[in-house]
Amino acid sequence: MKRRVDERDWLPLSGKARAIEIAPTGEAFKPEWIDFERGIRVGNLEPHERITRILKYHLEQQYGTPFITDRWGRGVYWQWICWLPRANREAKPVSAKLNFGCAKFFISADRVNRVLQAGLQIERGYARAEPRRDGTPPPWVLARDWDWHKLMKGCAAGTALDAELRRLVVKEGFCVKLEGAPRTRVFAAGVFPSAAALKTAAANCAKDQWAGFQVFYPMPASEVASCSGYDLVKAILSAFREVLPVMNLCMDVPLKAPAH
Repeated sequence: MKRRVDERDWLPLSGKARAIEIAPTGEAFKPEWIDFERGIRVGNLEPHERITRILKYHLEQQYGTPFITDRWGRGVYWQWICWLPRANREAKPVSAKLNFGCAKFFISADRVNRVLQAGLQIERGYARAEPRRDGTPPPWVLARDWDWHKLMKGCAAGTALDAELRRLVVKEGFCVKLEGAPRTRVFAAGVFPSAAALKTAAANCAKDQWAGFQVFYPMPASEVASCSGYDLVKAILSAFREVLPVMNLCMDVPLKAPAH
């Protein structure tokens, strides 16, 4: 198995503890760790077995730049995990320490529809919220340098963003979702009127509640179970590559397409 200096697992060898550095390539991942009842298993695993480490490792190898991992959930099983390019976050004049304002690759185990979602998420957050006790706005409130603004600018018929979303939904089987109260809009695989519909949906989202955009490939539970762990990792990375053109249209610091 491949080795790498920054991934360590201590194992006994000949009666002595020795550092064995195991690269999180994905060979050790098991598809049953995508649990459609509890979430994505991350806890009680060795570092090279965790999907957080595995996908971060591959993203940094492919794109040659550091990524930040974030998640929603706690304990052994997490519901949603994302990876965002550090350079794009650090380029923001107001929000350089916030993940909310950044486009990010994500995976999520959709327990209702029993699909693994893999793709891109961009958050609007709250367009309006009460300030904190010290008078400063909460970190989840839309700021002027968030990637959301570039997304909305591209949400018009005939734009490059419109063309890329149409390709993903109509030709590649991806879904698009604009989530936010009072109504979430979902454009299923094969059906996409125009990116302008996303802007209309976003304008109708309540300003005092969270809203966000996703484009993702939905992998059914049966397909997840039939894969090897390594093949599942490759499928997720392939979905990330497909949404990269949309991601780059929305970021201050685009990613270079991987060589392979």
